[in-house]
Formats: sequence, C-alpha cells, structure tokens
Amino acid sequence: MTSLIIPGKIISVVRGRAIPKPEDNQNTDDIVPARYLKEITFSEMGNYAFIDERLKDGQPVQGHPFNDDRYKGANILIGGANFGCGSSREHAPQALHRYGIDAIIAASFAEIFAGNSYNIGLVGVTVPAKTIAAMAECAQKNPLADLSIDLKTKMIAYGPMGLISFDMPEDRKIGFLNGTWDAMTVLQQDKAGIAETAARLPYLNFK
Repeated sequence: MTSLIIPGKIISVVRGRAIPKPEDNQNTDDIVPARYLKEITFSEMGNYAFIDERLKDGQPVQGHPFNDDRYKGANILIGGANFGCGSSREHAPQALHRYGIDAIIAASFAEIFAGNSYNIGLVGVTVPAKTIAAMAECAQKNPLADLSIDLKTKMIAYGPMGLISFDMPEDRKIGFLNGTWDAMTVLQQDKAGIAETAARLPYLNFK
C-alpha cells in the first residue's frame, strides 16, 4: 500500500530584497555566539544574528549591513564562499531565519549548515564567486531592487542584473517544491499508525 504524503509548506519562489554580506568563511560562531546556545526553543534567536559584529560596547557598528536602514526588511542574504562553516549548531540557520532571512545566495555552503537550513525551510542556492561579488555590488547600489529565486527554473531575477542561473542539490529542490522538507509534517502523516505504535510502547502507557 502506498503511503499518502501530506506536504508541509511548498516553497517554489522566494521574493524580496537583498542584504549583502559577501565575506567568505562566515562561520556559525559569528552567526550566533556560543553563549546563546542555551536558547532551546529558538524563539528569541533572531535577535542574536551576527550580534557580536553588529554591537560593540553595546553600540551599533556603523556600516554593518544588518544595522543599515537601507536593508531593513530585506529577506534574501548574499553570502560568500563556505558560508556556515565551523560548528554544526542548528542555532545559526535558526537565527538567520527568525531574523527574517528566507533565502541565502552564496558561492558555497558548509554541508551541515546547508542541511540544517533545509530542515527549517531556509532556502540556500549557489552561484559563482564572481556573480556573488556583482550581486553584492548591485545590492549596495540598489538596496530597493527586487529579487526573486525560482526553484523550478533554477533562475534568479535580480533588478538591473537580469536573470542569473543558480545551483542547488536536486533532492533539496524537490523537497522544497513538494513540501517534504518539513520532516515533522511527513512524520505525522500517518496519525493512525503513530497512535497504534504508541499504544504498544509500555513507557507511554503507564498509569
């Protein structure tokens, strides 16, 4: 018998504006410092994205893109190569996603970070390093330019730059397009089966 997959949120296109942060090797410790790992629900994690870069002695650092009013509300991050390297903490993509980032365009990703991002519906796509530099420059000059990432066609439409092709693993592309990136939704698709299994487990049926 074939199981019915009840999908989660289908993600086919991400639209918005870009925030440029094209440095290479942006690691998870920089994205969210270790002292915030005690936040187990992730509910406040968006407040801590790049916090040690954004604040010095309690004051906002001038010139940091996450402090720049021109990028307020921007939801697509332009990153560099090896984005999300370092420790495997899930808090890093959670911090960016809860800050308001829906997608990251980078030259390459650390694999664990990319997987953790996929698991929460944070889209990650790659383009060549030269394209990253051009996109970052475009965002700096045109902070209000519209940007869209179409997962079906694997194309980015970005204001004055026109169309840009991108790459992403095929299984992740399919998962976003059919909603199966949301493992919890897939896990809960067979509620009757879950209840049957739970009834057989003695440690779930104590009185």
